[in-house]
Amino acid sequence: MIRTIEQRLKIPIWLVAFTIMIPTIASILGTSTVTVAVPHMAGAFGATRDEVNWVVTSYMITHAIMLPISGWLENYFGRRTFLKLITVIFGIGSLICLISTNLNMLIFGRIIQGIGGGPFMPLSQAILLQVYPKEKHGIAMGIFSIAVMVSAIMGPAIGGYLVDNFFWQALFIINIPISVFSVVLIHCNVMNNPNRVKVKNPDFIGIISLVLWLFSMQVILDKGQQYGWFDSTWICWLAGFSFVCFMFFVVWELENKNPIANLRVFKNLNFLIGTILASFVNISAYATLCALPAFLQGLMGYTAQLGGSSMIARSIACFMAIIIVSRLVNYVDNRIVIALGFFMLGTSTLMLTNINLEYSFVCTILPNIILGFGLIMAFIPISSLALSTLPKTDLASAAGMHSLSKCVATAITVSMTNTLVARLSQAHQFYLVGNLSQYNPVFQNKLALLTAKFMHYSVHYIANLKASASLYNELLQQAKLMSYVDVFAIFALPAFLLMPCVVFFKMKKQS
Repeated sequence: MIRTIEQRLKIPIWLVAFTIMIPTIASILGTSTVTVAVPHMAGAFGATRDEVNWVVTSYMITHAIMLPISGWLENYFGRRTFLKLITVIFGIGSLICLISTNLNMLIFGRIIQGIGGGPFMPLSQAILLQVYPKEKHGIAMGIFSIAVMVSAIMGPAIGGYLVDNFFWQALFIINIPISVFSVVLIHCNVMNNPNRVKVKNPDFIGIISLVLWLFSMQVILDKGQQYGWFDSTWICWLAGFSFVCFMFFVVWELENKNPIANLRVFKNLNFLIGTILASFVNISAYATLCALPAFLQGLMGYTAQLGGSSMIARSIACFMAIIIVSRLVNYVDNRIVIALGFFMLGTSTLMLTNINLEYSFVCTILPNIILGFGLIMAFIPISSLALSTLPKTDLASAAGMHSLSKCVATAITVSMTNTLVARLSQAHQFYLVGNLSQYNPVFQNKLALLTAKFMHYSVHYIANLKASASLYNELLQQAKLMSYVDVFAIFALPAFLLMPCVVFFKMKKQS
């Protein structure tokens, strides 16, 4: 077996994993922790929520842009130099966010932060698969799962705690010492890629088309619900522009001899199927991650910290599953593990359709535990199988495209979840309002009882108006509740439909 440079220099593999995992976790937390601080930032800068949402969006756009080009940049600069460079950029972006005196400066800092944080996810995955021997790829992807899944799930709880107990700038302070510490660790423990391929002239046209596509797509996803989606003329034009940029990017990268993103890796069946399934794993994770805390905060009156804390059971389940699954994949057919993981994803999401306005915090524990196990049981073997049949020279580039696909799926999921809740709530409101009729004896009896109670403080006319408003407010709550139930049911169905896809995976024989 050919040993890696780290092994030849006697650098422990666990130390290499720890070195790259620290900045990777920080970069992923850069998205999930900031979302809960949007209202506080809006108050600090006297801006609207829509304006402050660009603090989150700007990071996501630059983060996504860096994903597919990270493999090219690693080859251009060299692995160790590039990792140190993006770590410094991430720390500088965090510092700018910390000292921001206005919203524009904060958004600029987030853009710099996204440029530094974007490449960590694909590079960490590629490095782990290279330094760990083939028989320990399950453990390698278990470590990667900690950085990706657990960080994303715990982000809202961590962000809610810091914001509620300190101040929103605390979200950025911690990144500065982490960046300094990570630069030292990377310099000492990470060597250059032994499979590095020298690159030629940069593909500027590919980069520009990628930026234009992702930027226009993210604007559509952010502003679509606010402006009525395709009822708005400018969104229709922007959607057309985004589609043209996407098609141009695909054609250009396929025809270019030195592409910035190697799209030909999608010809590999394992990579194609693995990317599709991994994207749905992200969809399932983020759909519930958006909808459940929003339900608890919006309808149940939970604080940001308590709403984020509802994900703690899922995080604990993920940790337990990582310990088990990272070893289980070495003894059980990975396709069976993936199928079981998707079954658990569908089952747990269906369990969340039992929510109601008397739903307690304890009731969220069991579905989140099952969902946590399902996420890891699907995520670890998919991450390993998707890249297992690719040559080592394509690992970094393929990991970048794999991460970009999941990132795009996540962005669409977040937007789709919010849109479905709003639209389905309006649909249920339309049907439920028919029950508020003078011909409905139940409604009339309830209205009379509430009117009698309000008459202790007001005349009959005012009391009747208050009673009607109270009942209509209850109708709005029920309509919103039913929309959340529908959303959970919608996202549960694909988990069962995608289970048969695991048979297309090609298993590589191990000695």
